[in-house]
Amino acid sequence: MKVVRLVMKIVALVMVVAAAVCAIVAFWDKIVDLFYTIADKLEEKKADRSFLSEYDDYADCEL
Repeated sequence: MKVVRLVMKIVALVMVVAAAVCAIVAFWDKIVDLFYTIADKLEEKKADRSFLSEYDDYADCEL
């Protein structure tokens, strides 16, 4: 009886892994689009901040 339970657990694990692989294959284009969208947004944020000087906060201060 213990052997049957072990085999059933192994079969269930294999089926879960197969379902995960199928889901990744089915939605691969959407997953890649999501990563490219995130990368583009991060790049835009980086570009927006690149022109700021570290001394811009003190531009209105008189020495």
